[in-house]
Amino acid sequence: MGFPANNTPLNFLIYGRTGWIGGLLGKLCEAQGISYSYGSGRLENRASIENDIATVKPTHVFNAAGVTGRPNVDWCESHKVETIRANVVGTLTLADVCNEKGLIVVNFATGCIFEYDDAHPEGSGIGFKEEDTPNFIGSYYSKTKAMVEDLLRNYANVCTLRVRMPITSDLSNPRNFITKITRYDKVVNIPNSMTILDELLPISIEMAKRNLTGIWNFTNPGVVSHNEILEMYRDYIDPKFTWKNFNLEEQAKVIIAPRSNNELDASKLKTEFPELLSIKESLIKYVFKPNQKTTVA
Repeated sequence: MGFPANNTPLNFLIYGRTGWIGGLLGKLCEAQGISYSYGSGRLENRASIENDIATVKPTHVFNAAGVTGRPNVDWCESHKVETIRANVVGTLTLADVCNEKGLIVVNFATGCIFEYDDAHPEGSGIGFKEEDTPNFIGSYYSKTKAMVEDLLRNYANVCTLRVRMPITSDLSNPRNFITKITRYDKVVNIPNSMTILDELLPISIEMAKRNLTGIWNFTNPGVVSHNEILEMYRDYIDPKFTWKNFNLEEQAKVIIAPRSNNELDASKLKTEFPELLSIKESLIKYVFKPNQKTTVA
């Protein structure tokens, strides 16, 4: 397959204009002087994707479209056909069209397809690797994402990025994991792999430049717990902030679908990008320091 040579001027076609990651990608392209366009077609409509590609003539395609559900993944439980259409049919159609055209698709996927198990116990530091088979299908959202990841393995033109619990420095954004947990009545306290978008989204652009493909755990190395994040929030942002914890059994009574908790092994990404910070270092550098309102921390 003839991927673009490294000296070809970059021109990105991005799906997910109205989405959080899609919007941030456009801003990054502007900041870096990269030519980009948003796809106008629906991903499940093959002809509209072909039309976008013919019009834009991209060097790379980014897929940040799909449904996560509003306000959360519980929505997917009662909208299964819509979830399949967006997360399975749409993603596969895009990958298939791009494969025919010799284009790499950088696909923003999820790492919420695993949960701690006997071989990967919580707190052990043993994370799930890229080649591991998903073991969490507790929510319909995660189930569709695991299905599509398995099918996409067969496409040599796809770079699958497993994002988890995404965080940015914009603490007013309701999609931001930190914003979510500061607004909850109660939170569980479990260590998890997470993705600091301020650090990792520029890396996704670099991955496109390098024509990288395959599956990547797209998280910062290590884990951080809900309480550790809320302690940082209190220390850097709001000294009066308090929160209450509850356990998984109590949480299960207020959510429709179970949530995934896991550690992903980020060593493959760290090897390719040695400058990648650990999750706690990244949180301080990219999120809490820029937003700091206290003098103590």
